[in-house]
Amino acid sequence: MPSYIFVSPGSDPGAGLALVDPMLSSSKPSMGTCRPDLRRMVKPGDHIFVISGSRGRTIPQYVIGGMQIDKKLDDQLEALRHRPENAVRFEGTQRAGNIIALPDGTQHPLDDHDKRDREKFESRIKNYILGKNPVMLVTPKEVEIGRDRSVGILSNIFDVPGHRMQQVVGRGRKLSHAQVDQLLRALDDIKREARS
Repeated sequence: MPSYIFVSPGSDPGAGLALVDPMLSSSKPSMGTCRPDLRRMVKPGDHIFVISGSRGRTIPQYVIGGMQIDKKLDDQLEALRHRPENAVRFEGTQRAGNIIALPDGTQHPLDDHDKRDREKFESRIKNYILGKNPVMLVTPKEVEIGRDRSVGILSNIFDVPGHRMQQVVGRGRKLSHAQVDQLLRALDDIKREARS
């Protein structure tokens, strides 16, 4: 079964740029708008991991976290019935929520992607993922260690030399079951070290 890791441009929770999708910080993780290609390919039991977006060479990217796929819903209309709290909204200036469909199947006015392209919208709302077993680097110490070690961890997992995330992962990569286990252990080690 394929699992995936990908870069989320513009996301860096450690620097105050929230990760909006997937939503990993709750006990009910989910993914609903980002990377429709990956959402289409994964199956229950697979994992999805996310890397922070590039913010220049002075701020290293890091593995933000990930989740295991518990269930896939057909689309966001079904998701809206299961998780209405995940409807898109703004909390101050920060966008929150990953359901961009209204109950009548139209695009939520707060979603500004491809407003004139109905076909793209319909593609984006398919394959809503309900997750389980989320892991996320949250505390400042976890993020600091994550920034320091993520490229090395992924370089070792993929057996690809490199000193920058782009060299090792590019936009994203597929993970084997063994590689998922390695990455989960590495994230657990970072969290444990940050607590000590």
